[in-house]
Amino acid sequence: MSDATANSTPATPSASSLFKQDDRVKRRNAAEKRFKAYGLTAIGVGVTMLIILVSSVLSQGLSSFRQTFVTLPITVTQAEFEAAEASMLKTGKYKKLIQRGLEQRLATAELGDVVSIKDAMGLLSGQAPADLRMAALANQTWPLRQEFRFLANGRVDGYFKGRVTMEIAERDSRISPEQLELSQQLADAGIMETRFNRGFLTRTDGSPTRPEAAGLGVAFLGSLYMMMVVLALALPIGVATSIYLEELAPKNRWTDLIEVNISNLAAVPSIVFGILGLAIFINFAGLPQSAPLVGGLVLTLMTLPTIIIATRASLKSVPPSIRDAALGLGASKMQTVFHHVLPLAAPGILTGTIIGLAQALGETAPLLLIGMVALVQNYPSAPPAGLEDPATALPVQVYIWTTRSDPAFVERASGAIIVLLAFLLIMNIAAILLRRRFERRW
Repeated sequence: MSDATANSTPATPSASSLFKQDDRVKRRNAAEKRFKAYGLTAIGVGVTMLIILVSSVLSQGLSSFRQTFVTLPITVTQAEFEAAEASMLKTGKYKKLIQRGLEQRLATAELGDVVSIKDAMGLLSGQAPADLRMAALANQTWPLRQEFRFLANGRVDGYFKGRVTMEIAERDSRISPEQLELSQQLADAGIMETRFNRGFLTRTDGSPTRPEAAGLGVAFLGSLYMMMVVLALALPIGVATSIYLEELAPKNRWTDLIEVNISNLAAVPSIVFGILGLAIFINFAGLPQSAPLVGGLVLTLMTLPTIIIATRASLKSVPPSIRDAALGLGASKMQTVFHHVLPLAAPGILTGTIIGLAQALGETAPLLLIGMVALVQNYPSAPPAGLEDPATALPVQVYIWTTRSDPAFVERASGAIIVLLAFLLIMNIAAILLRRRFERRW
């Protein structure tokens, strides 16, 4: 035994215990609990606000998918069709044919003697003659005998949805309480009914005085065409730029400057890209206003920084050992990138691309500056010619409807928001599924 060992004294046991918390540990645990409470409170507030927002949109917009229709028997002979088309007031001729069908239906329901035909015709939408004319032009089989469903007036539709009351009708110049009572009689007789409104998804935008005839057909096609342009341009350009900057470009002051500018462009307000598109694509290049091609080019400029940043992050996540292994086996730099690095980074690239497209789908400000706020009542042609036809987009259509005075357009705007949210939800689900589908483990 050494002297050091012999002279050493046993260590004094600590007064603290592992099973008893001192004040310092208590303060640390209390701080951790407070932080968890802050986090749960923030999540709860966010979820609550989301539920309130979605509930508000659904409560106001779901009714736009249902519409009140009047079903009438219509007979159009070839002579009547030719006379109507030869007349300068075509809609007036077709309105008389609709009035004849309404008189027949009222007589069948034994309401012809108690109902004013003038008041009954006032319950129909002003779009009814135009709808009958379009059906006659598309049919060209004489005589045309068919049960037609015509749109009811927007005020009548609001009455059956609880938006219009008798008190409101007394102060409204477009509807009267007597007409609302008449519409209830027609509904009881089976002449008028509220049913699913497919036209909300397929019709063009209606005039400011006909909210019942407004639809999302042109806006849907316009958004689809713009997303095609964005996908065709932003994906290859963004991926090629990312590969060059991350894998091939030398690290010097010029590449650093490019990287800084790309990061700055991702934070630029979207309306700035609209001003850029107006100056370059319309004023300088001479492209038409309100065209999906111009809208797609503007949204491509706005989406490129997002795709480049997401793609570079995906390329960086690939382990360097994979690159070293490929180069060690004799692969060239390009073979290493395209055969090994790019497939492994594909899930992140696809996710970033879809998120960028979803962001572009919801943009409004840059599209307003290039003229896509105009009232468009003709469907654009099929691509590529249709890319230069006038069109609008879903978020712009929401903006247009919210600026109109008729309360029925607020319902339409909420319905358009539901459609837009559904598209965004589908795109985000697709991003998750694609990421899981192409994800590889190493």
